[in-house]
Amino acid sequence: MASEQRRLLEQLMGTSRTPSSTKYTDPTVCRSYLVGTCPHDLFTNTKQDLGACPKLHSEPLKSEYEADKANGKDPGYEWDYARDLQKYVDDCNRRIDAAQRRLEKTPEEIMKTNALLKNIRELTESIQIGLVEVETLGSLGSVGLALEEYCKINKMKFEKDEKERELKSLSDTSGPSGHQKLQVCDVCGAYLSRLDNDRRLADHFYGKMHLGYAQMRNKLKELQEIMGSRRPPQSEGPARGPSGEGGWGGDRGYGDYNGGERRDRRGGRGYGGRRGGRW
Repeated sequence: MASEQRRLLEQLMGTSRTPSSTKYTDPTVCRSYLVGTCPHDLFTNTKQDLGACPKLHSEPLKSEYEADKANGKDPGYEWDYARDLQKYVDDCNRRIDAAQRRLEKTPEEIMKTNALLKNIRELTESIQIGLVEVETLGSLGSVGLALEEYCKINKMKFEKDEKERELKSLSDTSGPSGHQKLQVCDVCGAYLSRLDNDRRLADHFYGKMHLGYAQMRNKLKELQEIMGSRRPPQSEGPARGPSGEGGWGGDRGYGDYNGGERRDRRGGRGYGGRRGGRW
């Protein structure tokens, strides 16, 4: 609450103290605020609180910008806004990938799983061979040897059942299944559980952090559609991402998201299209 009040106070004071000579083209003015919503205003009082924006937010200057744009004087600030959004979206995507990796099995769990699978396969083959041998011994009249071999088969069956139970237990306590059925929200990067009820899921999907990142992604998609066929202003140079990678629709550019819904590289559908329901 205190940070929210401070932000509002600083914003109001910044507006009232804006020198009359300051224009919206001044580099101290926040261009993201002029065009849309500054990312610093989206996550107040959340884990992703970015703090106060270092640049000026002025409602009168925003009105001047909108008036000039309506009159055909467009300085092309959408490009700056898109790069600003892309920077925060890329940061969020890195957190999502890191969170997803934390839910995957560790190397030790993978090695143990492979060893159990190998043991189960070898026991299955030995049991099949033993059954053939029992049948052969029985047909030759070697009843005693057949019974002895059959006891060995039963012992292997018991050992195989034990290995299968151990494998199931390992699968239930490692990787995504072992983390209370956790999955990562591919809009904001928060952990979600398949065991959550509708109320808890609704609290997440309507939470400030999730809605903030969904707004960023949707706005980025909107800018892509608006600016896809336009050339950037001459002073801006080629449209590039914040780290110099990609452009509109490139491998790491502005075309990676569709309507706020992230396409999961692991093949699953994301959470971007859901609001308050189960997946």
